[in-house]
Order: sequence, then C-alpha cells, then structure tokens
Amino acid sequence: MDIIGWIGSILFAVCTIPQAIDSYKRGNSDGLTWAFLLMWFFGEILTLVYIIPKLDYPLIFNYTSNLLCLLIILWFKIKPR
Repeated sequence: MDIIGWIGSILFAVCTIPQAIDSYKRGNSDGLTWAFLLMWFFGEILTLVYIIPKLDYPLIFNYTSNLLCLLIILWFKIKPR
C-alpha cells in the first residue's frame, strides 16, 4: 500500500508542474482566477498543517511539491512580465 500511496502522491505532485512551466514561459498566470489560486493556496497550507504531525511522507511530499509550484504560479499572477 505504501507504493500505491507514493505513486499517487508523485502523480498529484507533478500535475502542477506544467502550469508552473506555462506561467513561467508566458510570464503571467492570467488564465487562472484569484479565487481559484487563493483557495488552492490555503487548501495546500491547511492540509500540510494537518498531515505533518501524522508524518505521512507521501502526502507531505505531494502537498509540499504542489505548494512550491503554486508559489511560482502566484508569483507570475502578482508580478507578470
């Protein structure tokens, strides 16, 4: 079951990478609304706060990776080129 958990977490973690790359290449995140981005951001933060004490490493990896990519997306929403 741990392998299944890691595979699922890796797939979820990498699904944000194409959007982060697209935002970086275009220099903006215009296609994404503030409401969506803020709900996504706070959802990631609150879920991390919940799972860190449980030491569920696949989920910690997933949400931390998503948060890093989301920060790139938010950067280009706040400071478009």
